[in-house]
Amino acid sequence: MAANVEQLDSLERRLQMTVPVERIEREIDERLKKMARNAKMPGFRPGKVPMKLLAQTYGPQLRSEVLGDAVQKTFTDAVREANLKVAGQPRIEPKQDAAAGALEFSATFEVYPEFSIGDVSAAPIERPQVVVDDAAIDRTLEILRKQRVSYAPAARAAQDGDRVTVDFAGTIGGESFAGGKAEGFAFVLGEGRMLPEFETSARGMAAGEAKTFELKFPDDYHGGDVAGKTASFTLTVRQVEAPQLPALDAQFAQSLGVGDGDLARMRIEVRQNVEREVAKRVQARVKHQALEALLGATPLELPKSLVAMETRELVERAAADLRARGLKFEKLPLDPQAFEASAKRRVALGLIIAELARAEKLQPKPAEVRALIEQEAQSYESPAEVVKWFYMQPQRLQEMEGMALEANVVRWVLQKAKVADKAMPFDELMGSNT
Repeated sequence: MAANVEQLDSLERRLQMTVPVERIEREIDERLKKMARNAKMPGFRPGKVPMKLLAQTYGPQLRSEVLGDAVQKTFTDAVREANLKVAGQPRIEPKQDAAAGALEFSATFEVYPEFSIGDVSAAPIERPQVVVDDAAIDRTLEILRKQRVSYAPAARAAQDGDRVTVDFAGTIGGESFAGGKAEGFAFVLGEGRMLPEFETSARGMAAGEAKTFELKFPDDYHGGDVAGKTASFTLTVRQVEAPQLPALDAQFAQSLGVGDGDLARMRIEVRQNVEREVAKRVQARVKHQALEALLGATPLELPKSLVAMETRELVERAAADLRARGLKFEKLPLDPQAFEASAKRRVALGLIIAELARAEKLQPKPAEVRALIEQEAQSYESPAEVVKWFYMQPQRLQEMEGMALEANVVRWVLQKAKVADKAMPFDELMGSNT
């Protein structure tokens, strides 16, 4: 079997392959003979089925298998001999004008780019320095209280923070429209869940009051049938409820997992959790800067096939997320082009990290992976069980190995780049909005 490689552009190659017909026929005969030893068919004893009947029954399938195996072997041997690293799947096509006695195929494929890691010594990286003080713990406790808020009826006009239960009905041009009517609908004023005009109209109303107002839907509103149109709404408030925050007492501490309700222990545990979260966010910011430095210093051409594969994976993940939230993917088609930039970044980083790991021997050691898993497990109630779970799940373990590799890559970049510590307020890092 013969093959030769043609370069189409910097990354694309075409491989011409020739497979002798006699070799295919010989292999088919050998497989039929092996099959005949134990073949069973109605009216024949096992192993006594005529070869002609076996060939008629199984010949087409065997021919396809043998030819596929032969082409794959020819392709694999050719790219190995040419020292090519194939990216993605080849597109294999038969040639219609093949010479007599031979089957000819062409395989079009891409190869991985050859590149060197760029110089990151001039890359500036800011490492946030965040103090977790008592004020930060107080802010965190306040957030935790708001997450456990309850509501009680209030005999007054609605204000931000209140939960209001309403009936509403909307029309456009005197006609009702899908999603424009509801009864007993509850939402919290000021959270931005409803359109601004809707919240403005509900604000200041008391239970039993009603009003009519107009609302213009934004041009980019997700409901395409009403986007950019003006609707007339009738709004009736059924109930106004004021928020009730839980007291900082033993019961609250128990709700956070402190069994004996000790408030001092609660603050200690909250501080430990906050410090772990701060460390994670600092690491994430530094990691992002380090990877961006590598991307900026290492321009490279990306195989289109890898970008296409990554784009499809991102679309599938987004679709799965929509389904998990109860949305029908078919009614919200996802444009692959919207994911292409992220796909290119992920492919580029994957290639750069792999090359850097090879060149600098940064593959993580088992102890490094274990340390990362144990660190991750600390945020759970039973860390030892979580560690076991990681090691019982090959996919999860593989993900942690990837994270450990990225940590080694980031560490390498920090040793080369211009790293400066910079004080950062706790609220800025955490993105608090309370």
